[in-house]
Amino acid sequence: MPTFDDIADQLATQAIELPSWAFGNSGTRFKVFGTPGTPRTPQEKIADAAQVNRYTGLAPTVAIHIPWDKVDDYAALREFAAEQGVALGTVNSNTFQDDDYKFGALTHADDAIRRKAIAHHLECIDIMDATGSRDLKIWLAEGSNYPGQADMRGRQDRLQDSLQEIYARIGDKQRLVLEYKFFEPSFYHTDVPDWGTSYAQVSALGERAMVCLDTGHHAPGTNIEFIVMQLLRLGKLGSFDFNSRFYADDDLIVGAADPFQLFRILVEVIRGGGYGPDSPVAFMLDQCHNVEDKTAGQIRSVLNVQEMTARALLLDREALAQAQAANDVLAANAIFMDAFSTDVRPQLAQWRESRGLPADPMRAFLDSGYQETIAAERVGGQQAGWGA
Repeated sequence: MPTFDDIADQLATQAIELPSWAFGNSGTRFKVFGTPGTPRTPQEKIADAAQVNRYTGLAPTVAIHIPWDKVDDYAALREFAAEQGVALGTVNSNTFQDDDYKFGALTHADDAIRRKAIAHHLECIDIMDATGSRDLKIWLAEGSNYPGQADMRGRQDRLQDSLQEIYARIGDKQRLVLEYKFFEPSFYHTDVPDWGTSYAQVSALGERAMVCLDTGHHAPGTNIEFIVMQLLRLGKLGSFDFNSRFYADDDLIVGAADPFQLFRILVEVIRGGGYGPDSPVAFMLDQCHNVEDKTAGQIRSVLNVQEMTARALLLDREALAQAQAANDVLAANAIFMDAFSTDVRPQLAQWRESRGLPADPMRAFLDSGYQETIAAERVGGQQAGWGA
């Protein structure tokens, strides 16, 4: 079995992108909860995200959401992020909050509405040019609620036409990443409900179109690590949205509901070449902190990913391969479980200190007084949250 010293250099390459919206107010369908110190501007979201990177060294980029993070000068926003010690990452489009999109956006039968949705994505690419972002991530809240309501084939055709136009505008060093979700807000059919549909759509576009896998966007019992394996095998896994779920798209802290699942996913990521500085796979979070403090919640999230990555890197793959080849079921499972059961927290604490980071990032952040400072200073204005 590898030792922690054997994997230390690999851990140093880990980078997990934070979502700007995780620092805003969120809640349930019934209530969005406000909290003291919640950011009011994109700049304040970025400043909070920079705290996560300061204490963990794991989160060098921040994803933005348009129009939630719309500003007049994106080059200036890029400079502000750099001053905070982070960079701007993925640009996320939004075609799920305008009244025009009630019955679809990129799939809409009304060409004028579809043109509006396409134009929004072209605007997002212009923003990417200004921020230096690589990825345009598209999630579509489109589908139908009743049998017979919509022409499902026609919607797929219109989606492909729309994506072709958007993809044509993507730069040589940029990517289009298409997310999927098996239900909600549409309940009879969703236009991009699974990895196969996303794969079919992006494969028709070109090599710079990829699939985004949100770990909360699957039916109960789905073997997510199998999907990870398959997309890596096909060269089409572009990014992760890490979170946890108990029932549906709960957007809870990654690793909170099922840490073993997170471990299993990371085992396949590493097996398939999806981890490391040369990997095309972007690690991102997509979470909402409804009842816990937001910056602290993001710190816990990235530390959970780091811990399970370390355990996955410690898997004795040579011994596992031998057991698998011999069809030794119990030995193979024992080797797998030995890696998962390894407590790497003491070694991670020492490793952080060796790199000039606090051994306990959460405690260091809480002791810094940052949360109390922003609660006192951020008075007035409109707090960011869902739809802002």
